[in-house]
Amino acid sequence: MIRHTALGPTRFAQLRNLATLINSKAITIGGHRPGKIYGTLTCRTGKRMKPENRVFFQEETEAVALGYRPCAVCLPDRYKVWKEASK
Repeated sequence: MIRHTALGPTRFAQLRNLATLINSKAITIGGHRPGKIYGTLTCRTGKRMKPENRVFFQEETEAVALGYRPCAVCLPDRYKVWKEASK
């Protein structure tokens, strides 16, 4: 797990380093740390979260192993499976 704020001292450096990590496939999933939710990097709700709450994962399995659940907006099918399993 990589925290957004750990990517650099300035917003510009964070965005540059984030782009590098995305292009190299070092990260493929984003997450909301306080809510323990993960989703796609293009999720409309994920794009609106504060950088200090944003985390990144290389794979979905990493997020699940750390206790994160799927996003209901960008991963509705996985969210439904998770919700049924958690009842």
